[in-house]
Amino acid sequence: MWEARAADGRGAELSAWVRDSALPALRGRAGLQRAELFAAPGERVLLITWWSGEPVPVAEPPAGLLGRPVHRWSFTSEHVE
Repeated sequence: MWEARAADGRGAELSAWVRDSALPALRGRAGLQRAELFAAPGERVLLITWWSGEPVPVAEPPAGLLGRPVHRWSFTSEHVE
C-alpha cells in the first residue's frame, strides 16, 4: 500500500501523476495482479497493489506535489470473502 498527502490544492495533480506515471511503470511487471487508486479527504492519494511475488516499489512523485513524505506498507492477505 502506497499513501501520499498532496501539498495544499494539489490532490488532483498527485492523482494524475499516479495515473500517468506510477501506474504505467508498474504495468507489465512480473507478478502485478491488480492495482487500485483511491482519493481521500485531506488531499490524500492511496494506491493499493496486489502481487504474486515481491512487490515492485512505486516511484517517488515530484517533491512539489507532496505535503509530507510518502508512506508505504506491505500486507499479507489473511482472509477474503
